[in-house]
Amino acid sequence: MRAHEAGALHAEGYGGPPHWLPTPGDVNELMPQLWPQTVARDEQGRLTVGGLDVVSIAREFGTAAYVLDEEDFRARARAFRDEFAQPFAELGGVDVYYAGKAFLCTEVARWVADEGLCLDVCSGGELAVAQRAGFPAERIGLHGNNKSLAEIRQALEYGVGRIVVDSFEEIERVAAVATELDVRAPVMVRVTVGVEAHTHEFIATAHEDQKFGFSLAGGRAAEAVARILEHDGTLDLLGLHSHIGSQIFDTSGFEVSARRLIGLHAEVARVHGVHMPELDLGGGYGIAYTSEHTPLQPRELGEQMADLVARELKTVGDGSPDVPAPKISIEPGRAIAGPSTFTLYEVGTVKDVDLGGGLTRTYVSVDGGMSDNIRTALYDADYSCTLASRRSEAGPRLARVVGRHCESGDIVVMDEYLPDDITAGDLVAVPGTGAYCRSMASQYNHTPRPPVVAVRDGRARVLVRRETVEDLLALDVG
Repeated sequence: MRAHEAGALHAEGYGGPPHWLPTPGDVNELMPQLWPQTVARDEQGRLTVGGLDVVSIAREFGTAAYVLDEEDFRARARAFRDEFAQPFAELGGVDVYYAGKAFLCTEVARWVADEGLCLDVCSGGELAVAQRAGFPAERIGLHGNNKSLAEIRQALEYGVGRIVVDSFEEIERVAAVATELDVRAPVMVRVTVGVEAHTHEFIATAHEDQKFGFSLAGGRAAEAVARILEHDGTLDLLGLHSHIGSQIFDTSGFEVSARRLIGLHAEVARVHGVHMPELDLGGGYGIAYTSEHTPLQPRELGEQMADLVARELKTVGDGSPDVPAPKISIEPGRAIAGPSTFTLYEVGTVKDVDLGGGLTRTYVSVDGGMSDNIRTALYDADYSCTLASRRSEAGPRLARVVGRHCESGDIVVMDEYLPDDITAGDLVAVPGTGAYCRSMASQYNHTPRPPVVAVRDGRARVLVRRETVEDLLALDVG
């Protein structure tokens, strides 16, 4: 947001486009990096996905709707699986965990299993989805900074492959449930490595002053390892885990994180005579929401991550034959789900607002908003948008796409060039909404949440149905 001591209306550049948003020569043109791989325009200028046009999708399923390109999702999952496997082959291997918090439903869990990935869940509800999908238990990891006894019991009864512990209380909690069930619980220690990721403060998760993990600098992480080893009969220490944040566009933060984790890994081997077989570097790989973003592709990420891990292992001497390198894990979520989905809306009103000084702003209101995408209001997130139902010959008009909710902060796209003839009844599409939009959706203003519609080979099917007013009233006991 632009700021000024006298208020936003006085800020330099107020009313104009951000520096990264170019004026398009053709408002119908699509930027490939923002859209799922099968998205195109047909002869009428209608947006198509998986060979199906969005006008037909809107007619059958209504708007607002999340439209998911199944082949795109699967291809991105395979890319992380394959492009990391080769460079990590000589470093003990790599496991790719899809971060289910980005978006998870039963069918998506099955796709993740089909493509050979593991699954990261962070609640009993996400684990229940995985169980319903029949996801292999040994390929599931459970996260969370405040897991309940019921969630820990659920995970251990199902036989998950790892539980990432986040506090001293939780170590005792997991040990107690493991004793009760007469099992040995596989655990990893979440380490706060003190890396300041270059991202929004609410999604930076490895600096010291936040809720996740055990501090490395304060010695808490080493103490957590020692306490776990005291429960040798009930806890199986697999290794260390770190997550430095989200929407990250270079690997420098991962290099520092790897250095510090591998240092602790070597210290544990030296002090306790224990070689932990795994090390998880987390996820957070960024995607392109607008032309401002240039994310690294899985091949680049795999090569760079393997290179930095190899360097750090060599530095501490932890790659020797007597102390084999730990198997690395990564946790992409947004980078798989995010670009695979766009949200389809119908325009309800178009309004020009006088800003003073000869400036106006065009507000394009759609039949959704912060209930289906809270990220703009929550993180100042930027999105793109395009007219989806037809081709326009009109020139570009700078617009703000807003929702239907009773909040002035109900903004979907802060700044975007749309055709000057945009009008009520048009369909617009916002790309990059596959991660955290449906997961964080709400029923604000008693608005039923949109469906998730998957498209592949010209066919569309509902993965998550649209909520109804009856659904809203079902929990109201009055």
